[in-house]
Amino acid sequence: MSQFKAARNHELLGDAFFDRVAPADFPQTILRHRDQRWAARLGLDDLDEARWLAHFSRFEPLPGSFPDPLALRYHGHQFRSYNPDLGDGRGFLFAQGYDLVDGRLLDFGTKGSGKTPWSRGGDGRLTLKGGVREVLATEMLEALGVYTSKSFSLVETGEQLYRGDEPSPTRSSVLVRLSHGHIRIGTFQRLAYLEDHENLERLLDYAIATYYPQLAEVPDKPVAFLEAVAASVARLGAQWTAAGFVHGVLNTDNINITGESFDYGPWRFLPTYDPAFTAAYFDESGIYSFGRQPDTLAWNVTRLAECLLPLSSLEKLEPALNTIWPEFRAQLPRQVLRRLGLAPMDTESDGAFVTDLFGFLGTSKAPYEQFFFDWRGGVLSADRAARSPSAIHYASEAFRPVANGLERYSPSLDLNLEHPYFARTVPRTMLIDEVEAIWAPFAQADDWSLFQHTLGEIAQMREAYGVVV
Repeated sequence: MSQFKAARNHELLGDAFFDRVAPADFPQTILRHRDQRWAARLGLDDLDEARWLAHFSRFEPLPGSFPDPLALRYHGHQFRSYNPDLGDGRGFLFAQGYDLVDGRLLDFGTKGSGKTPWSRGGDGRLTLKGGVREVLATEMLEALGVYTSKSFSLVETGEQLYRGDEPSPTRSSVLVRLSHGHIRIGTFQRLAYLEDHENLERLLDYAIATYYPQLAEVPDKPVAFLEAVAASVARLGAQWTAAGFVHGVLNTDNINITGESFDYGPWRFLPTYDPAFTAAYFDESGIYSFGRQPDTLAWNVTRLAECLLPLSSLEKLEPALNTIWPEFRAQLPRQVLRRLGLAPMDTESDGAFVTDLFGFLGTSKAPYEQFFFDWRGGVLSADRAARSPSAIHYASEAFRPVANGLERYSPSLDLNLEHPYFARTVPRTMLIDEVEAIWAPFAQADDWSLFQHTLGEIAQMREAYGVVV
């Protein structure tokens, strides 16, 4: 821990942005998961279990960071209905520190750490199953190249929780999430709603200085900031699409200005390509379905643009806002080709190829992740693909445009096909039935071996894909 470089930057915003709170006092603390890889990047990998639990379940302050946790204030549109009664209701910003590898600021945010002024009658807790699901989501997404928060620590806390949407009572946990920021579109919305233009400008300046320092000297900061956020969010939408991921709850308070995916509830991965596929059982209209995620992200960024109007003008902000769709259309082929280990050619060719690819996946209903696994490296993997459980799909007439496209692409330099992961017949996936199967041994016999085995497989996949974060 001697290497840990603490920070408390968020306090610079002032007390109007957060409430100082106390963590819950849990009856027990059992460590279920710690991300040793990211702990090393922060200089915290030498903590023994007792000290780890002291900081990440009892929330004793990390030296040099916040003396008290900060429950952050924000508003947001939830399923496009504005809610001014939001904020950190079962979490807080516990600490900040610097990545020893790239020097970037990292936040330690919590989930299930107790009641705050924003709990709105909730118990401020997190089910153990919810914590396990978030670990699986973040590990899988990182391995697939999605810019995501990390599940830094998961501790079982010994309480029995009652929930209406799962068998109760159920076990409880507290999660520590590591991310590059917790400023949301909803953070800006709150200040715009309150017509607090002074703090709105303070938030903009802080966000640029902390997350977009390259914009520090631009003449029109609101416009440049909006365009930068639009690009970051568009990239995230393209990464989700390439990964076949459905977040499930794309409220404006769940969209980070850094374009970092976080806060996982009813997430899902696609079994097969289906634009109407939803993750949340309560998303009856499909507003956050797989195919509508890019539209929703653009809608959310439009809400950010509205917040910035007091600091700029519609005439200036509108062109910046309108960059989000061209950026998404440019990013989607890049992300798809990255997953396939192929070098891009040109905008028109790449776009046409991706259109053919999704057309094939939609028509054939070939397993989504299997396709990307089978054709890693394009035609270099033709023999592997011929042995795939999906080989029948690749022999169809519907596949011909994709096959022709694959022949035109060169493999990328980091292909790594010799990695043992690509000797498998089927890829590691994380479909809903697999998640339930991983949970079942916990519930029945407190057996965590399948969970640990799964994390090992995901780590192998991350290594095979050469993910650099």
